[in-house]
Amino acid sequence: MKRLAGLLVASFIMPAAAIAKDPSMIASSDSGDTAWILTASALVLFMTLPGLGLFYGGLVRQKNVLSVLVQCGAVAAIASVLWVVIGYTLAFGNVTSGWLGSGNAWMLIDLGTLRIGTTMPESTFVLFQMTFAVITPALMIGAWVDRARFGWVMGFCALWGLAVYAPVAHWVWGGGWLAAQFGVLDFAGGITVHTTAGVSALVIALLIGKRDGFPQKLMLPHAPVLTMMGAAMLWVGWFGFNGGSAFAATDDASSAIINTHVAAATASLVWLLVEKFAVGKPTSIGWATGAIAGLATVTPAAGFISPGAAILFGAAAGVICYGAIQLVKFRLKIDDSLDVFAVHGVGGILGSLLLGIFLSTGLGGTGYAEGMSMGDQFIAQAFAVAVVAIYSAIVSAILAVMVSVVFPMRVSKDEETEGLDITSHGERGWEMD
Repeated sequence: MKRLAGLLVASFIMPAAAIAKDPSMIASSDSGDTAWILTASALVLFMTLPGLGLFYGGLVRQKNVLSVLVQCGAVAAIASVLWVVIGYTLAFGNVTSGWLGSGNAWMLIDLGTLRIGTTMPESTFVLFQMTFAVITPALMIGAWVDRARFGWVMGFCALWGLAVYAPVAHWVWGGGWLAAQFGVLDFAGGITVHTTAGVSALVIALLIGKRDGFPQKLMLPHAPVLTMMGAAMLWVGWFGFNGGSAFAATDDASSAIINTHVAAATASLVWLLVEKFAVGKPTSIGWATGAIAGLATVTPAAGFISPGAAILFGAAAGVICYGAIQLVKFRLKIDDSLDVFAVHGVGGILGSLLLGIFLSTGLGGTGYAEGMSMGDQFIAQAFAVAVVAIYSAIVSAILAVMVSVVFPMRVSKDEETEGLDITSHGERGWEMD
């Protein structure tokens, strides 16, 4: 009787879609695939909490370390809530116009028993995609560290997830126009995650302005050990990021993970080599940055290319992303503080373009879709990169200015000098005796 009463109470307080599952659905989903995607979801969330927080936190000055961690945590929280409320349905709701998903799944009230094209419950798919919606805006935090007002960060990232990330995810992954009409491919987020976040970060860096003293004053990382730890966590978590994007516990997943690993390994080694020739010593920050560049570059292609190609992707990332940092930060003197565009943006764009070439079966790839050639695929990838970059830049600029009307974008000069840990949060990351 107690069990029956409990079920009756639950039936009143839970949405019908959450409890009235068709028993045939349970039988037709694959428990192994579902378990793998649940695990991959945890790995991807681990990339943001704590991986990205530690990676970025070690790169800033001591007086701002806590502010970075708070921003990562708060952005993860608000992105998660908005994903449930409306983000998921905008990105992956029923396809109507090809520009945005329909509102059928707002508040997750109308989830299918199985996600179409997979062997997992749609709720599992929702969870996995939520972790992508969490990390993408969090990546941008590296562009405005040391000087952005917390209220502005929260308002901008909340709107950005709905106005930039969700539409682009629909265009590429949700059955939208870029994939359906042009055959654009993006295995795990070179366009959807890294191009959107990287380009938007560059725009915000330009709008918010340089840190006080940049570029004349050296602003060295206060704790490279944290950055090393964060990079290692990101590397491991990326196995879920790319391997989970196979949506099944199959050879596709293991191949994507192998490619992910060797690309990161190659890029980290190449970066150390470049540093040895450029500055005389290989550094811990160089190893960490190189690894992340390799991971970002292989992401759009991880499940489509051979391990040999992944090594080439990593080598290209080590050279080109290193050069992009020199161009953006030291030539153009744009204070994208933690090199979000140069590493994530350039890496994602580079990998998305290389995919058009290395998808060829002659180069070990999985092959082109019927009617597509190497040239066709490369053009499609380049077109998608251009469209998404322009869209991200314009919408990000509009959102940044809109939010700044309510919450000024930048803290005062005195607050910046004292540090955001104490002025924004009333705490210090490190209390010194």
